[in-house]
Amino acid sequence: MSSKKILMIVGDYVEDYEAMVPYQMVLMVGHSVDVVSPGKKSGDCVKTAVHDFEGDQTYSEKRGHNFAITADFAQIKSDDYDGLVIPGGRAPEYLRLDKRVIDIVKYFANANKPIAAICHGPQILVSADVLKGKNCTAYIALKPDIEMAGGVFVEPNASASNAVVDGNLVTSPAWPGHPEWMRAFLKLLGSKIEA
Repeated sequence: MSSKKILMIVGDYVEDYEAMVPYQMVLMVGHSVDVVSPGKKSGDCVKTAVHDFEGDQTYSEKRGHNFAITADFAQIKSDDYDGLVIPGGRAPEYLRLDKRVIDIVKYFANANKPIAAICHGPQILVSADVLKGKNCTAYIALKPDIEMAGGVFVEPNASASNAVVDGNLVTSPAWPGHPEWMRAFLKLLGSKIEA
């Protein structure tokens, strides 16, 4: 397997598991990952949030860990990367306002390079206008956004552990979907994973 270079875009209050676990999974199989955030450089951190499903009408939120930024956002070149990971949490709601973030997502979509987005991460895909005609899942509250953007919303299964693949796009509703989501993303990258 040849090593791939992956870009991960995060921001403050990114969902803790949805940043840390995929980061570790991708490193585990031998790929490299540059974690970036607008306005931040290598050595900085973002704060994470832990979201859980505890029987309320929506998820609960608690303060998570600090998550290290490993590359300077201002210096990255999209064409240096083989794939893009967009974790969820609260970060996507404001990251989608950054023109360069949107340009990066559009580059990956137009270049047909693998994009993995989870939970609220598809908010950025909606803003980048890359979902027309695409099957996509996300946290259930994003259903209207995805449909208004021309995407086809695929309902999460009861445990929110499913993943949806449509071309170069892999989406999942929440962190219980990590195994399916990352397996599908790594397969698109050409990684060899034992079933």
